Amino acid sequence: MKLGNLLALLALGWLCSQAPALASDEPAKRDNKACLSCHENGKPAIEVPAPGGETHKLQQVDTGKAGKSVHAKLDCVACHTDIVDASANHKKLYGIKPPDCVTCHTQLWEQAKQDGKEKEKARLGVVVQNIAAYKESFHARPDADHPERPKAYCGDCHSSHDFAVPMKGTPEREQWRLTIPKTCGSNCHEDQLEDYESSVHGELVMAKSDPKGAICTDCHTTHEIRNSSSDPFKLKNVEACGDCHKEELHSYRDTYHGQVNKLGYTYTAKCSDCHGNHGIKKVDDPDSKVSPQNRLKTCQQCHNEKKPGMPVATAGFVTFGPHANGHDFQKYPEMWIASKFMTALLIGVFAFFWLHSGLWYYREWKDHKEGKAVRHVDTAGLSLSPTAHFRRFGWGWRLAHLAFALATMTLVLTGTSALFSSTEWAPMVAAAMGGAKVLAIVHRIAAAVFITIFLGHFVYVMQRLLRDRSFRWFGPDSLVPNWKDLADMIGMFKWFVGKGPRPQFERWTYFEKFDYWAVFWGVTVIGGSGLMLAFPHITATFLPGWVFNVATLVHGEEAFLAAVFLFTVHFFNNHFRPDKLPPPDVVMFTGTQSIEEFRREHPAQYQRLVASGELEKYLVEEPSRPMHVGSVILGLALLTVGLTLLVLVAIGFFGG
Repeated sequence: MKLGNLLALLALGWLCSQAPALASDEPAKRDNKACLSCHENGKPAIEVPAPGGETHKLQQVDTGKAGKSVHAKLDCVACHTDIVDASANHKKLYGIKPPDCVTCHTQLWEQAKQDGKEKEKARLGVVVQNIAAYKESFHARPDADHPERPKAYCGDCHSSHDFAVPMKGTPEREQWRLTIPKTCGSNCHEDQLEDYESSVHGELVMAKSDPKGAICTDCHTTHEIRNSSSDPFKLKNVEACGDCHKEELHSYRDTYHGQVNKLGYTYTAKCSDCHGNHGIKKVDDPDSKVSPQNRLKTCQQCHNEKKPGMPVATAGFVTFGPHANGHDFQKYPEMWIASKFMTALLIGVFAFFWLHSGLWYYREWKDHKEGKAVRHVDTAGLSLSPTAHFRRFGWGWRLAHLAFALATMTLVLTGTSALFSSTEWAPMVAAAMGGAKVLAIVHRIAAAVFITIFLGHFVYVMQRLLRDRSFRWFGPDSLVPNWKDLADMIGMFKWFVGKGPRPQFERWTYFEKFDYWAVFWGVTVIGGSGLMLAFPHITATFLPGWVFNVATLVHGEEAFLAAVFLFTVHFFNNHFRPDKLPPPDVVMFTGTQSIEEFRREHPAQYQRLVASGELEKYLVEEPSRPMHVGSVILGLALLTVGLTLLVLVAIGFFGG
């Protein structure tokens, strides 16, 4: 006979011999009354051996509370299945584990699913979800002093004998909340409880018994408690603060600190970095980390020379408003003024130019539908080559335009990823680029390229114009606005509504001049505010901290204005008008356009050049086929990128 079979027979024989005794003992000795005769609250404490040669006291049962708990109808031995008698120094069944909340509730839920009672016993499903969260939590890790056990069992928090969590929304639930800090603090976290008791939250809960005060589980969650130094905890903790402090969370998200945090990175300042954690005080409390006398020191926790690329915070940091907003004039007058100005600017620009584009599209579409031809200048007798093109832009203009476009699109992508960090797409962009720090570096490199091109262009143009004594600053070749531009704009609106002919444009139209000079405004406003934000320690040395709030607002909203204008109005004017279809217009890539197109778009310049005999100076052969095809591909690629960015910005604006 095999050894395994022999052992099985011996075990069976032993069980059979014990069966009569067990059967006779169980009804008399293992009922709840017998158990409570020793374990009821008020009876002498029972100590049992613990690992390491120590002892611990067994939990006593408060029959009053136990009778109201969710386990009230259970027999003691339903959980303590290893107990076989009711005498001191219990005999226990070999191989049976001690009471285990996890195993019991998991088995009950599996049985409920097998019986098709998931809906009837939905609460069990929630318990099993909590168990899964607990297994991944900080509490489930081995205890440092006793590696054989976790840091906390279910019973350490729930007191299994009298476990009863009242329903949400009931007065009992609110009163139960008040007991949680004591549960956490008394058992394990004494130091944290001491700090909490003196905090603004602790005063509400423990001194005033106000359940509206924040308790441990509001910040640390319940079952999925994480290590407080982990990134997932830090990210979730900010949201936890925002559950109560909604307006403050919203204003925090408007700062660079909050934008980076929402992208999923924790190296910028968070709520607890500024306000503390367990010992949070009111702002006007002298001991508060954010009181005026302590604020600079708090900022210098992060803004110090110990961190690479992080200069020491200077005096202006003290007046920075991490929760400044544009609707509270009494507290933040500078932000209120800046906010109203930027709102008016955005509404004004978009209202005018979107109306302009809409009417223009309607008029050209209507003319095409009615078969009306655009009036041309008579070219009879000029003997122009059928392949002749008009050279409109030199290679320098074209190269600068391409570099400008690429830099602008990079700025829009990286900048709006921070501006609309609350969207689903922004964190993906940041992750694809290698993180928020890389995103910021790419943004600044693109900004440097943008400003370099702008300054190079400005110096080049100015030195040429200043040397040209014959140049007329308000003449037809100048980009400086003049009275003809105003007349042309008025004439265009008359033409839109059928009250006059289409204006005869010179070399530069009024809308092209607007595009040109808008860059000067953009570089000044976006570039200036960006430099302030990029070098905060220098800015705060000479200017008050509220400048950061205004700079952040202006930088973001002006960039939003520029992006939306470029990808709607500018794209429409140059690529999506009925007269321009199908896109793209490649004049900025080839530098030339057909005579037909040139005289249609700039009839006044065409007529002036014909009259002066200068037209032939600008005539060149049409671009080669490869050049044209390459320009079309490049144009379509840029249009695709621009329209994609427009969609992302729209998602951020309407849904972020």
